[in-house]
Amino acid sequence: MSLARLEDYFRSQPPMAVAVSGGVDSMTLAVVASRVRPETRIFHAISPAVPAAATARVRSYARSEKWRLTVVDAGEMADENYLNNPANRCYFCKTNLYQTVSKQTDLLLASGTNLDDLDDYRPGLIAAEEQGVCHPYVELDIDKANLRLIAAELLLNDLKELPAAPCLSSRVTTGIMIDPGLLPIVDVVEEAVRQRLMETVDLKAVRCRIREREVGLQIDTNELLNAEIKAELIVSVREIFVREGYGEQATHVVIEPYKKGSAFLLEAIEVAE
Repeated sequence: MSLARLEDYFRSQPPMAVAVSGGVDSMTLAVVASRVRPETRIFHAISPAVPAAATARVRSYARSEKWRLTVVDAGEMADENYLNNPANRCYFCKTNLYQTVSKQTDLLLASGTNLDDLDDYRPGLIAAEEQGVCHPYVELDIDKANLRLIAAELLLNDLKELPAAPCLSSRVTTGIMIDPGLLPIVDVVEEAVRQRLMETVDLKAVRCRIREREVGLQIDTNELLNAEIKAELIVSVREIFVREGYGEQATHVVIEPYKKGSAFLLEAIEVAE
C-alpha cells in the first residue's frame, strides 16, 4: 500500500524538512513525515501569491499535528525575473524558496511533487534539481490519485478532495508584470464568487484571470448560470477591484468556462535566463 511504503520511506531516511504550500500533495506528505519522524521540520512561504486559505490551513495543521513549523518570506516579490512573469516564472519562485529554506536548516528538503507532475511543463523542477530537493512521491511512483487515497486513509477529510489551488500569480497572463498588490484582490474575488455560488450550483473551481485591462472569471460547473447571476457576478467583481484601487483592471469583466492553465502562454513568450 502507498501509505505503508511512504511511512517506510521516512523511517529509512534521516529527518527531513518538508516544504508545504497548503495543497493536498505537500500537506499529506508533511503529515506522514512528521508522524513517522516528529523531528521533521515544516516550511511554509507566505507572500501575496499564496491564497489566504492555504496559509490558514497550514497553521491549523501545525497546531493539531504539533509540527515544527517555520513560516518564511521566500523573497520572490523582490526578484525582477519573477515579477516579469516569463513562461518559466515558477523556476524563480522555487529557486527563491529553496534557497531561503536552505539558510534555515541543513536537513534534506522534500517537496510534494507527485508522479503526474512530471507530465507537465514545470520549471520549478529544474530549481529543485539545482537545489538538491527530493521528491518522495516520485521516488515511490505515487501519483495524484494515490496520494489522495493516502489522505483518505489517514482520515484527512478536508484534504482528500481538496481541489487544486495554484499560486495566485498563475492567474496573470504570461508576460504581464506581476503586481503584488493585485494578487490578494484575485484571492478575494475568487472567494467571494465561491461563497456566492457554492450553495446553488455544483462548483468545482473558480479562477480570476488577469489580462490586459480585462478580468476573465472562469467558473467550473456542469450547470448553466442564468443571465441574472452572471450580471450580479460581473457587478460584484468590478466593485471589488474598484474598492481596492484597481478599477482600470476590471474595465472589462467576462464570465467563461474554466480552462486549466489558460493564463499560461509558453508558445508566445520566451523564458527568462
